[in-house]
Amino acid sequence: MKLRTCLACALATPLLALAQSEPATQPVPKEGPVAKVNGVAVPRARLDFMVQQQAARGAPDNEQTRAAMRDELVNREIVAQEAQKAGIAKQPDVQTRLDIARQQVIIDAYVQDYLKKHPVADADVQKEYDRVKAQQGDKEYKARHILVETEDQAKGLITDLKKGAKFEDLAAKNSKDPGTKDRGGDLDWNVPSVFDKQFSDAMVKLEKGKYTEAPIRTRFGYHVIQLDDVRQVKFPALAEVKPRIQQQLVQNKVEELVRGLRAKAKVE
Repeated sequence: MKLRTCLACALATPLLALAQSEPATQPVPKEGPVAKVNGVAVPRARLDFMVQQQAARGAPDNEQTRAAMRDELVNREIVAQEAQKAGIAKQPDVQTRLDIARQQVIIDAYVQDYLKKHPVADADVQKEYDRVKAQQGDKEYKARHILVETEDQAKGLITDLKKGAKFEDLAAKNSKDPGTKDRGGDLDWNVPSVFDKQFSDAMVKLEKGKYTEAPIRTRFGYHVIQLDDVRQVKFPALAEVKPRIQQQLVQNKVEELVRGLRAKAKVE
């Protein structure tokens, strides 16, 4: 295998690509180090680790893959030895990058160990699924709104609506919501939980085609809301969203772990 012209690119290339592009020079020894480069042994543990990485990406664990991994490790050792001779490892920026990389490896291993000891249980996933399902409800609402700064402005718009003004026209002219004013205040289909509680509580009480006859205040300002339509929504089955819920719960556990450790740490 010829050393790549762009070594940084080559080393960043998924190893499976190397196995597919060029044949390995020789098979992997059955025992001991997988190779020796200028007398320096390349540990078998490195090969096993890299094969595991490739297996996680779908590559087969066979002689061809292992031979390609061995050649990659030989290339890396050759370049690393040259870098040491050139004093690259002693450069301050390289030392910093090594420190950060080492720290990240240790952190990742610690987090993986923590999650192994504190796994996300199926019961946790079911509980979160039920919570989100109850929060979302079984209906979607298609509404419009006009957002203004003061209660008096909102009251004035309601008066205009009662006189026959079109909601879309008033929204386009008066709303300070840049995301909806050019669409006549159209918020599209949404479940109530995406809105502030004051907004959603008022919206779900409306009949289709009706608007709020009093201003609705939220953290954004004062709203006039019109309900255009309502429809039933089918919540996805647990099997469809289980991986996403598990991922979120894992992230929650990691964040909780960090918060707990930080609370105990002395940071100056």
